[in-house]
Amino acid sequence: MGTKQHEKSQQTRQEIMDQAVAVFCRKGFKQATIAEITSQAGYAKGNFYRHWRSKDEIFLDIMEDRLRSYRATRRKRLEQAESSEQAVHVIMDFLDTISDDTAWSRVILEFTTHAFGSDELKQKLNQSSYRLNTSLFADLLAPFVADREATRKLGALVTALFEGFLIQQFLETGVLGKKDLREAVLVLARNFLR
Repeated sequence: MGTKQHEKSQQTRQEIMDQAVAVFCRKGFKQATIAEITSQAGYAKGNFYRHWRSKDEIFLDIMEDRLRSYRATRRKRLEQAESSEQAVHVIMDFLDTISDDTAWSRVILEFTTHAFGSDELKQKLNQSSYRLNTSLFADLLAPFVADREATRKLGALVTALFEGFLIQQFLETGVLGKKDLREAVLVLARNFLR
């Protein structure tokens, strides 16, 4: 593929992804259609299928791109952390950024429940490129904590707490705030990372 053609293909891909985000945030994952996404982007459905086989695939690509952007900021701050507690604060700031993007985090939760019906999607969602997972959490804390199993367990608990927090937030229970989540995670971290 020539350079100009490759650039045009990448531009088309990005424009479709941008519109997919808008449609997903407006309608939710389940209600969004490939036809609507491509129509909003100004392309025929065939352009979609040149890049993805399904709505699941484009969603995973969008998740990966968005997390890559969030993580670039987190990585710089983690390099400056001097203790495991400071590193946990950086991770919590990262999770705050995700929860602040309420429309997108709502769609992430919807997609997560959608993945329950597919072993392939469940496996993909457990990869660090799509979410905070136990191994990634252990890697982030490795400079501060030698016990990898403890950090993996802490990572699983933090992920569960965060996803549960998002559910509470969307149900508008008013019971938990970001400060409550952060305090709970810090208590767990102190217990697991002694």
